[in-house]
Amino acid sequence: MICYVLFNSRITNSNLLGHRKLNTKHIGHFSTTIFGILLALVVLFGINYFVIINPGQAGVISILGKAKDAALLEGIHLKPPFITVTDVYDLTVQKFEIPAESSTKDLQYLTARFAINFWIDPMKVVEIRRKQGTLAKIVSKIIGTQTQEAFKIAAARRTVEEVITKRSELKEDFDTALGDRLDKYGIIVLDTSVVDLTFSPEFARAVEEKQIAEQRAQRAVYIAREAEQEAQAEINVLKVKPKLKDS
Repeated sequence: MICYVLFNSRITNSNLLGHRKLNTKHIGHFSTTIFGILLALVVLFGINYFVIINPGQAGVISILGKAKDAALLEGIHLKPPFITVTDVYDLTVQKFEIPAESSTKDLQYLTARFAINFWIDPMKVVEIRRKQGTLAKIVSKIIGTQTQEAFKIAAARRTVEEVITKRSELKEDFDTALGDRLDKYGIIVLDTSVVDLTFSPEFARAVEEKQIAEQRAQRAVYIAREAEQEAQAEINVLKVKPKLKDS
């Protein structure tokens, strides 16, 4: 009987120890889960309380759809969580190639492609966000349209031959027109270059025909001079012959 009681007491003690270990294990798992949830909440709230603006950038905070008046420059900034949207703009020099087409003063059709180097005025970032939107919209709706108009202004001032012979003047007129037009949008043009300039097929044929005609004219002048020189040589020979006979 005594052995049976001792055996049962040992079983009871081992069961209690097993239950205690299981409870400790469950408590450990539960604590780890709670800690993970709290850490995730802290990270989530931390991310939504701060915004980081890198060098060469500017940010615009919109609270419930309304943009704040002051732009965010480089650094860490506080913001209201969950109800704000931050638009970040690149203030470094941007480069895009823009196609354009126009007619010259003598109604010759031209197509061109311009490389535009520009940057956004950081003091007008908020205005740009309110009126123009993202950088993609600025390029497509503002820079693309104004490049087209500036090219029309520059090309309409000269004939197609002047476009060829005075290309630098064409670019100067284009740069001036484009810079004036984009400045009011907070876009500063640093430099432009003409990547490609193509004339109409009719003008290309006309130029080719003109070159052929000039080559033919030059050939005719050469033949005429050669004939004149040969005739003069014959005259000189005839003048020499009588003198040889007299001698």
